[in-house]
Amino acid sequence: MGSTEDLDYPQIIMQYSNGFLISKVMFTACELGVFDLLLESGKPLSSDAIAAGLGASTMGMKRLLDACVGLKLLAVEMTQEGALYRNTEISNIYLTKSSPKSQYHIMMYYSNTVYLCWQYLADAVREGRNQYERAFGVSSKDPFGAMYRSDEEMLKFMAGQNSVWSICGRDVLAAFDLSPFRQIYDLGGGGGALAQECVSLYPNSTVTIYDLPKVVQVAKEQFVSPEEHQITFHEGDFFNDSIPEAELYILSKILHDWDDDKCRQLLAKVYNACKPGGGVLLVESLLNEDKSGPVETQLYSMNMLVQTEGKERTAAEYSKLLEAAGFGVIRVKRTGKLYDAVLGRK
Repeated sequence: MGSTEDLDYPQIIMQYSNGFLISKVMFTACELGVFDLLLESGKPLSSDAIAAGLGASTMGMKRLLDACVGLKLLAVEMTQEGALYRNTEISNIYLTKSSPKSQYHIMMYYSNTVYLCWQYLADAVREGRNQYERAFGVSSKDPFGAMYRSDEEMLKFMAGQNSVWSICGRDVLAAFDLSPFRQIYDLGGGGGALAQECVSLYPNSTVTIYDLPKVVQVAKEQFVSPEEHQITFHEGDFFNDSIPEAELYILSKILHDWDDDKCRQLLAKVYNACKPGGGVLLVESLLNEDKSGPVETQLYSMNMLVQTEGKERTAAEYSKLLEAAGFGVIRVKRTGKLYDAVLGRK
Protein backbone atom coordinates (compact mmCIF):
# COMPACT_ATOMS: atom_id res chain seq x y z
CA MET A 1 0.00 0.00 0.00
CA GLY A 2 1.02 3.59 -0.52
CA SER A 3 2.09 5.88 2.28
CA THR A 4 -0.24 8.46 3.83
CA GLU A 5 1.44 11.15 1.72
CA ASP A 6 0.63 9.18 -1.46
CA LEU A 7 -3.03 9.07 -0.47
CA ASP A 8 -3.17 12.75 0.53
CA TYR A 9 -1.71 13.75 -2.85
CA PRO A 10 -1.53 11.07 -5.60
CA GLN A 11 1.86 12.01 -7.03
CA ILE A 12 2.26 8.79 -9.00
CA ILE A 13 -1.23 9.09 -10.49
CA MET A 14 -0.43 12.63 -11.63
CA GLN A 15 2.81 11.42 -13.21
CA TYR A 16 1.00 8.68 -15.07
CA SER A 17 -1.68 11.10 -16.23
CA ASN A 18 0.97 13.37 -17.71
CA GLY A 19 3.01 10.60 -19.30
CA PHE A 20 1.71 11.16 -22.82
CA LEU A 21 2.39 14.91 -22.52
CA ILE A 22 6.06 14.17 -21.84
CA SER A 23 6.29 11.87 -24.86
CA LYS A 24 4.67 14.40 -27.15
CA VAL A 25 6.98 17.23 -26.05
CA MET A 26 10.02 15.10 -26.92
CA PHE A 27 8.49 13.86 -30.18
CA THR A 28 7.56 17.40 -31.23
CA ALA A 29 11.00 18.82 -30.49
CA CYS A 30 12.46 16.02 -32.64
CA GLU A 31 9.96 16.51 -35.45
CA LEU A 32 10.49 20.28 -35.62
CA GLY A 33 14.28 19.85 -35.63
CA VAL A 34 15.12 21.61 -32.37
CA PHE A 35 17.97 19.27 -31.43
CA ASP A 36 19.39 19.21 -34.97
CA LEU A 37 19.44 23.00 -35.20
CA LEU A 38 21.20 23.38 -31.86
CA LEU A 39 23.80 20.76 -32.80
CA GLU A 40 24.47 22.41 -36.16
CA SER A 41 24.70 25.89 -34.65
CA GLY A 42 27.62 24.87 -32.43
CA LYS A 43 26.56 27.46 -29.86
CA PRO A 44 23.60 28.17 -27.57
CA LEU A 45 20.70 30.02 -29.21
CA SER A 46 17.84 32.20 -28.04
CA SER A 47 14.26 31.02 -28.37
CA ASP A 48 13.67 33.73 -31.01
CA ALA A 49 16.60 32.46 -33.10
CA ILE A 50 15.40 28.85 -32.82
CA ALA A 51 11.83 29.84 -33.72
CA ALA A 52 13.04 31.81 -36.74
CA GLY A 53 15.36 29.01 -37.86
CA LEU A 54 12.57 26.43 -37.70
CA GLY A 55 9.70 28.58 -38.96
CA ALA A 56 7.75 28.36 -35.68
CA SER A 57 5.95 30.91 -33.51
CA THR A 58 8.10 32.60 -30.88
CA MET A 59 5.49 31.98 -28.17
CA GLY A 60 5.03 28.29 -28.96
CA MET A 61 8.75 27.64 -29.34
CA LYS A 62 9.60 29.32 -26.01
CA ARG A 63 7.17 27.02 -24.20
CA LEU A 64 8.47 23.94 -25.99
CA LEU A 65 12.08 24.81 -25.16
CA ASP A 66 11.29 25.44 -21.50
CA ALA A 67 9.44 22.10 -21.30
CA CYS A 68 12.53 20.41 -22.78
CA VAL A 69 14.67 22.08 -20.13
CA GLY A 70 12.34 20.69 -17.47
CA LEU A 71 12.76 17.24 -19.01
CA LYS A 72 16.56 17.68 -19.09
CA LEU A 73 16.63 17.37 -22.86
CA LEU A 74 17.91 20.95 -23.12
CA ALA A 75 19.94 23.17 -20.82
CA VAL A 76 19.42 26.92 -20.48
CA GLU A 77 21.88 29.66 -19.58
CA MET A 78 20.72 33.10 -18.47
CA THR A 79 22.80 35.88 -20.03
CA GLN A 80 22.49 39.65 -20.40
CA GLU A 81 20.92 39.01 -23.81
CA GLY A 82 18.37 36.63 -22.26
CA ALA A 83 17.95 32.85 -22.11
CA LEU A 84 20.18 30.77 -24.39
CA TYR A 85 19.42 27.10 -25.03
CA ARG A 86 21.69 24.17 -25.87
CA ASN A 87 21.35 20.40 -26.15
CA THR A 88 22.21 18.19 -23.23
CA GLU A 89 24.68 15.41 -23.96
CA ILE A 90 21.98 12.74 -24.07
CA SER A 91 20.05 14.74 -26.67
CA ASN A 92 23.12 15.17 -28.86
CA ILE A 93 23.68 11.41 -28.82
CA TYR A 94 20.12 10.09 -29.17
CA LEU A 95 17.83 12.83 -30.50
CA THR A 96 19.80 14.34 -33.40
CA LYS A 97 19.32 12.78 -36.84
CA SER A 98 23.05 12.72 -37.65
CA SER A 99 24.13 10.70 -34.59
CA PRO A 100 25.03 7.02 -35.18
CA LYS A 101 22.86 6.21 -32.14
CA SER A 102 19.97 8.46 -33.16
CA GLN A 103 16.52 7.40 -31.99
CA TYR A 104 14.84 10.02 -34.16
CA HIS A 105 13.21 7.55 -36.56
CA ILE A 106 11.68 5.30 -33.90
CA MET A 107 10.38 8.42 -32.15
CA MET A 108 8.69 9.61 -35.33
CA TYR A 109 7.17 6.16 -35.82
CA TYR A 110 5.83 6.24 -32.26
CA SER A 111 4.52 9.78 -32.64
CA ASN A 112 2.80 9.39 -36.01
CA THR A 113 1.73 5.73 -36.01
CA VAL A 114 1.81 4.04 -32.60
CA TYR A 115 0.31 7.08 -30.85
CA LEU A 116 -2.70 7.04 -33.17
CA CYS A 117 -3.33 3.32 -32.60
CA TRP A 118 -3.20 3.84 -28.84
CA GLN A 119 -6.13 6.22 -29.00
CA TYR A 120 -8.17 3.04 -29.49
CA LEU A 121 -6.63 1.01 -26.67
CA ALA A 122 -10.00 0.54 -24.93
CA ASP A 123 -11.41 -0.89 -28.17
CA ALA A 124 -8.40 -3.21 -28.48
CA VAL A 125 -8.92 -4.49 -24.94
CA ARG A 126 -12.66 -5.01 -25.52
CA GLU A 127 -12.21 -6.73 -28.88
CA GLY A 128 -8.82 -8.44 -28.45
CA ARG A 129 -7.50 -7.28 -31.81
CA ASN A 130 -5.34 -4.58 -33.40
CA GLN A 131 -6.76 -1.19 -34.24
CA TYR A 132 -5.43 -0.35 -37.72
CA GLU A 133 -8.94 -0.19 -39.14
CA ARG A 134 -10.05 2.52 -36.71
CA ALA A 135 -6.74 4.41 -36.72
CA PHE A 136 -5.97 4.36 -40.44
CA GLY A 137 -8.96 2.88 -42.25
CA VAL A 138 -7.05 -0.21 -43.42
CA SER A 139 -7.83 -3.89 -42.79
CA SER A 140 -6.73 -5.28 -39.43
CA LYS A 141 -6.55 -8.86 -40.74
CA ASP A 142 -2.98 -8.58 -42.07
CA PRO A 143 -0.92 -6.61 -39.51
CA PHE A 144 2.08 -6.16 -41.80
CA GLY A 145 -0.11 -5.27 -44.77
CA ALA A 146 -1.45 -2.50 -42.51
CA MET A 147 1.99 -1.61 -41.18
CA TYR A 148 3.39 -1.40 -44.73
CA ARG A 149 0.27 0.33 -46.10
CA SER A 150 2.44 2.72 -48.11
CA ASP A 151 6.08 2.90 -49.17
CA GLU A 152 6.50 5.89 -46.85
CA GLU A 153 5.12 3.99 -43.85
CA MET A 154 7.30 0.97 -44.61
CA LEU A 155 10.40 3.18 -44.79
CA LYS A 156 9.50 4.83 -41.46
CA PHE A 157 9.07 1.45 -39.80
CA MET A 158 12.35 0.07 -41.17
CA ALA A 159 14.28 3.20 -40.17
CA GLY A 160 12.71 3.02 -36.72
CA GLN A 161 13.78 -0.59 -36.22
CA ASN A 162 17.31 0.29 -37.35
CA SER A 163 17.33 2.97 -34.63
CA VAL A 164 16.57 0.34 -32.00
CA TRP A 165 19.38 -1.97 -33.11
CA SER A 166 21.88 0.89 -33.14
CA ILE A 167 21.67 0.89 -29.32
CA CYS A 168 20.52 -2.67 -28.51
CA GLY A 169 21.89 -4.82 -31.33
CA ARG A 170 25.38 -5.52 -30.06
CA ASP A 171 24.18 -6.59 -26.60
CA VAL A 172 21.79 -9.25 -27.87
CA LEU A 173 24.30 -10.58 -30.42
CA ALA A 174 27.06 -10.76 -27.80
CA ALA A 175 24.80 -12.46 -25.23
CA PHE A 176 26.09 -15.80 -26.53
CA ASP A 177 29.22 -16.65 -28.50
CA LEU A 178 27.84 -16.95 -32.04
CA SER A 179 31.26 -17.26 -33.70
CA PRO A 180 30.82 -21.01 -34.46
CA PHE A 181 27.88 -20.12 -36.73
CA ARG A 182 29.22 -18.98 -40.08
CA GLN A 183 26.03 -19.12 -42.17
CA ILE A 184 23.27 -17.01 -40.61
CA TYR A 185 19.77 -16.11 -41.77
CA ASP A 186 18.10 -13.04 -40.26
CA LEU A 187 14.39 -13.75 -40.73
CA GLY A 188 12.44 -10.52 -41.06
CA GLY A 189 15.75 -8.63 -40.98
CA GLY A 190 14.20 -5.46 -42.42
CA GLY A 191 16.62 -2.58 -42.83
CA GLY A 192 19.65 -4.68 -41.95
CA ALA A 193 20.98 -2.90 -38.85
CA LEU A 194 21.10 -6.11 -36.83
CA ALA A 195 22.79 -7.95 -39.71
CA GLN A 196 25.39 -5.17 -39.90
CA GLU A 197 26.05 -5.45 -36.17
CA CYS A 198 26.35 -9.21 -36.56
CA VAL A 199 29.02 -9.19 -39.28
CA SER A 200 30.87 -6.46 -37.38
CA LEU A 201 30.92 -8.58 -34.22
CA TYR A 202 31.51 -11.89 -36.04
CA PRO A 203 33.65 -11.03 -39.10
CA ASN A 204 33.86 -14.67 -40.24
CA SER A 205 30.09 -14.95 -40.61
CA THR A 206 27.77 -14.16 -43.50
CA VAL A 207 24.21 -12.99 -42.91
CA THR A 208 21.30 -13.34 -45.31
CA ILE A 209 18.38 -11.00 -44.68
CA TYR A 210 15.16 -12.87 -45.47
CA ASP A 211 12.20 -10.53 -45.91
CA LEU A 212 9.33 -9.56 -48.19
CA PRO A 213 10.40 -8.48 -51.71
CA LYS A 214 9.41 -4.83 -51.21
CA VAL A 215 11.27 -4.72 -47.88
CA VAL A 216 14.40 -6.19 -49.47
CA GLN A 217 14.23 -3.62 -52.27
CA VAL A 218 14.11 -0.70 -49.80
CA ALA A 219 16.88 -2.24 -47.66
CA LYS A 220 19.15 -2.46 -50.70
CA GLU A 221 18.32 1.08 -51.85
CA GLN A 222 18.35 2.86 -48.49
CA PHE A 223 20.19 0.97 -45.78
CA VAL A 224 22.67 -1.73 -46.85
CA SER A 225 25.55 -0.77 -49.12
CA PRO A 226 26.47 -3.15 -52.00
CA GLU A 227 29.97 -3.05 -50.50
CA GLU A 228 28.68 -5.02 -47.48
CA HIS A 229 29.86 -8.30 -49.03
CA GLN A 230 29.03 -10.37 -45.94
CA ILE A 231 25.34 -9.44 -46.18
CA THR A 232 23.07 -10.93 -48.84
CA PHE A 233 19.30 -10.99 -49.34
CA HIS A 234 16.57 -13.56 -49.86
CA GLU A 235 13.11 -12.42 -50.94
CA GLY A 236 10.15 -14.30 -49.56
CA ASP A 237 7.39 -14.73 -46.99
CA PHE A 238 8.75 -17.09 -44.34
CA PHE A 239 5.27 -18.31 -43.41
CA ASN A 240 4.35 -19.31 -46.96
CA ASP A 241 7.69 -19.83 -48.75
CA SER A 242 10.53 -22.25 -48.06
CA ILE A 243 13.31 -21.36 -45.63
CA PRO A 244 16.83 -22.24 -46.91
CA GLU A 245 19.29 -24.28 -44.87
CA ALA A 246 21.59 -22.37 -42.50
CA GLU A 247 23.56 -22.83 -39.29
CA LEU A 248 21.81 -20.11 -37.30
CA TYR A 249 18.51 -18.29 -37.67
CA ILE A 250 17.93 -14.95 -35.96
CA LEU A 251 14.34 -14.01 -35.17
CA SER A 252 14.52 -10.52 -33.68
CA LYS A 253 11.18 -9.09 -32.56
CA ILE A 254 9.38 -11.57 -34.82
CA LEU A 255 7.59 -14.01 -32.53
CA HIS A 256 6.08 -11.23 -30.43
CA ASP A 257 4.04 -10.22 -33.50
CA TRP A 258 2.16 -13.54 -33.64
CA ASP A 259 -0.02 -15.86 -31.57
CA ASP A 260 1.30 -19.18 -30.27
CA ASP A 261 0.00 -21.22 -33.22
CA LYS A 262 1.79 -19.01 -35.77
CA CYS A 263 4.96 -19.09 -33.66
CA ARG A 264 4.88 -22.89 -33.52
CA GLN A 265 4.33 -23.03 -37.28
CA LEU A 266 7.31 -20.76 -37.99
CA LEU A 267 9.67 -22.41 -35.51
CA ALA A 268 8.85 -25.86 -36.94
CA LYS A 269 9.85 -24.62 -40.40
CA VAL A 270 13.06 -23.15 -38.98
CA TYR A 271 13.89 -26.40 -37.17
CA ASN A 272 13.40 -28.45 -40.34
CA ALA A 273 15.63 -26.10 -42.35
CA CYS A 274 18.34 -25.82 -39.67
CA LYS A 275 21.57 -27.78 -40.09
CA PRO A 276 22.23 -30.37 -37.35
CA GLY A 277 24.18 -28.65 -34.59
CA GLY A 278 22.79 -25.31 -35.65
CA GLY A 279 20.43 -23.10 -33.73
CA VAL A 280 17.94 -20.27 -33.49
CA LEU A 281 18.44 -16.98 -31.65
CA LEU A 282 15.29 -15.26 -30.42
CA VAL A 283 15.64 -11.57 -29.61
CA GLU A 284 12.70 -10.36 -27.57
CA SER A 285 11.79 -8.24 -24.55
CA LEU A 286 11.24 -10.84 -21.82
CA LEU A 287 8.56 -10.62 -19.15
CA ASN A 288 9.33 -11.81 -15.64
CA GLU A 289 8.08 -15.35 -15.06
CA ASP A 290 5.24 -14.08 -12.84
CA LYS A 291 4.42 -11.34 -15.42
CA SER A 292 5.07 -8.69 -12.72
CA GLY A 293 7.36 -6.68 -15.01
CA PRO A 294 9.45 -5.13 -16.40
CA VAL A 295 6.94 -2.36 -16.93
CA GLU A 296 8.44 -1.50 -20.35
CA THR A 297 7.76 -5.04 -21.52
CA GLN A 298 4.25 -4.99 -20.10
CA LEU A 299 3.59 -1.80 -22.07
CA TYR A 300 5.10 -3.37 -25.21
CA SER A 301 2.68 -6.25 -24.79
CA MET A 302 -0.17 -3.73 -24.78
CA ASN A 303 1.32 -2.29 -27.97
CA MET A 304 1.30 -5.75 -29.52
CA LEU A 305 -2.42 -5.81 -28.79
CA VAL A 306 -3.13 -2.55 -30.61
CA GLN A 307 -0.73 -3.23 -33.52
CA THR A 308 -0.27 -6.96 -34.11
CA GLU A 309 -1.66 -10.45 -33.40
CA GLY A 310 0.99 -11.21 -30.78
CA LYS A 311 2.19 -10.51 -27.25
CA GLU A 312 5.34 -10.34 -25.15
CA ARG A 313 6.23 -13.57 -23.35
CA THR A 314 8.32 -14.99 -20.51
CA ALA A 315 11.54 -16.92 -21.07
CA ALA A 316 9.68 -20.11 -20.09
CA GLU A 317 6.99 -19.43 -22.70
CA TYR A 318 9.57 -18.94 -25.45
CA SER A 319 11.44 -22.05 -24.28
CA LYS A 320 8.22 -24.06 -24.50
CA LEU A 321 7.66 -22.86 -28.08
CA LEU A 322 11.23 -23.81 -29.00
CA GLU A 323 10.92 -27.23 -27.39
CA ALA A 324 7.66 -27.90 -29.24
CA ALA A 325 9.52 -27.30 -32.51
CA GLY A 326 12.30 -29.72 -31.52
CA PHE A 327 15.01 -27.34 -30.28
CA GLY A 328 16.91 -28.23 -27.12
CA VAL A 329 19.75 -26.98 -24.87
CA ILE A 330 17.85 -23.72 -24.50
CA ARG A 331 19.73 -20.87 -22.84
CA VAL A 332 18.41 -17.48 -21.78
CA LYS A 333 20.41 -14.28 -21.32
CA ARG A 334 18.92 -11.06 -19.99
CA THR A 335 20.95 -8.09 -21.18
CA GLY A 336 19.66 -5.55 -18.66
CA LYS A 337 18.38 -3.42 -21.54
CA LEU A 338 15.19 -3.49 -23.59
CA TYR A 339 15.85 -6.74 -25.46
CA ASP A 340 17.05 -10.13 -24.30
CA ALA A 341 18.31 -13.28 -26.02
CA VAL A 342 17.16 -16.91 -26.08
CA LEU A 343 19.28 -19.52 -27.89
CA GLY A 344 18.00 -22.96 -28.85
CA ARG A 345 20.08 -25.71 -30.51
CA LYS A 346 19.21 -28.50 -32.92
